[in-house]
Amino acid sequence: MAVAAPYRIVVAGGGTAGWMAAAALSRFLGDGFTITLVESEAIGTVGVGEATIPQIRMFNAGLGVDEDAFVAATQATYKLAIEFVGWTNGGRYMHAFGDVGRDNGLLAFRHTWLRGLAEGVAEPLAAYALNNVAALSNRMQRGPARTARVLPEMPYAFHFDAGLYARFLRDYAEARGVVRHEGRILDVARDGETGNLQSIHLDGDRRIDGDLFLDCTGFHARLIGAAMGVGYHDWSHWLPCDRALAVPSARARDFTPYTRATAHDAGWQWRIPLQHRTGNGIVYASGHLSDDEAAARLLAGLDEPALGDPRPLRFHAGRRAYAWAGNVIALGLSSGFLEPLESTSIHMIQSAVERVLKLLPGRRDLPPLRDSYNRQAAHESERIRDFLILHYWANDRDQPFWRECREAPLPDELAEKIALWRETGEIVREDGDLFSDVAWLQVLVGQGITARGHHPLADQPPRAQIAEYLDLLAKLNAREVAQMPSHSDFVHAHGAADAEIAA
Repeated sequence: MAVAAPYRIVVAGGGTAGWMAAAALSRFLGDGFTITLVESEAIGTVGVGEATIPQIRMFNAGLGVDEDAFVAATQATYKLAIEFVGWTNGGRYMHAFGDVGRDNGLLAFRHTWLRGLAEGVAEPLAAYALNNVAALSNRMQRGPARTARVLPEMPYAFHFDAGLYARFLRDYAEARGVVRHEGRILDVARDGETGNLQSIHLDGDRRIDGDLFLDCTGFHARLIGAAMGVGYHDWSHWLPCDRALAVPSARARDFTPYTRATAHDAGWQWRIPLQHRTGNGIVYASGHLSDDEAAARLLAGLDEPALGDPRPLRFHAGRRAYAWAGNVIALGLSSGFLEPLESTSIHMIQSAVERVLKLLPGRRDLPPLRDSYNRQAAHESERIRDFLILHYWANDRDQPFWRECREAPLPDELAEKIALWRETGEIVREDGDLFSDVAWLQVLVGQGITARGHHPLADQPPRAQIAEYLDLLAKLNAREVAQMPSHSDFVHAHGAADAEIAA
């Protein structure tokens, strides 16, 4: 009996996207598959995706990676939240991971809090988010709460060096049989009848044949765009920033367990503390800020001296019309770009890899699988897009860029969500949405969008009972955080690459 030839998966491009795909495929696919990755060290990677959201822990756990080993290998630190500074005319707030308060049966906590605000007995929302309180105190722990069982376990993510993460995953994938080819992609061959890709051609007259191709070639989109001709949906009318500059600086003394996004006249600036350095960048609209002005603003805002020159990045927010065309699936920047305001770049790679594994087509062309993949990918990117638009639209800054953002028409779904919140205090999470109702709550409140009402069930307890309940939750959070170690001490105990990290 003839043995079927293995199913050949070709990953075009390395970096974070390519090696995340290769690592996951090598972990979960069996002997009937071969995985080949092609990349060129002469082609640089974008490398700005150094902040993540908690789902990255699921990816690493699925690979069987030891968390402390990962932290050490990637010079990682822990992340509890994102701090937004200056988005509302000088104010600041946090979008923290995890729960805010405690629901009471069917009644979401936000309604109890809104009733407390109306009665004058509620503290700011941040007091009821354990992650927020811990982040502002520069403290960190993992595992169940120590002081009260009613408190949730703190979810967390990481800041890490994306280049080191790709190297870490490369070692993992190659140890599991992934074959890497160094070289530039010069051309591709397509089947004249089906239009599917047959092979990619490399320098040195080399040819790599495949059955399924994963396009991880970044903004160039060599396969999904250039070869398959899939168009691009441009969202720059909603998200007008089109350029970024990135530069590392020396390790910050202010070693925070959160990312910071600081608004400026024509965009925002990020700060991401790692063990060995701090990642910094400025995102801006070129129509409102020149490249030279952006570079000067970026360098002037660093905590510590720069470790190089700013690296430029040009982009247009949007997505491919289809992430999967023929036998090509785009991952990462090949599939689209949304600025890293909410640290979603690496997560979108992760979720795409998960979809590839779930909907792996095999040797037959199965349009329903492809259609389902494309619907899911489009829904995910559009809902993340709306969450980012909210930050820009709900501002009260008095500069031309910000006035334009405030005056731009909203996508229908976002306008409906804002209207529902304003009138009723309700937030509905649709199936497949990445961000929870608690995430939306923190940004809506943080950006100054107030709710005029709350659920009628929140009016049933007497004022004193509401006050006591809210006071207890805030005190439990404060007590739990008080016994946590500092963030730097925690890193030192759980994955420090440098023995002096706690200094």
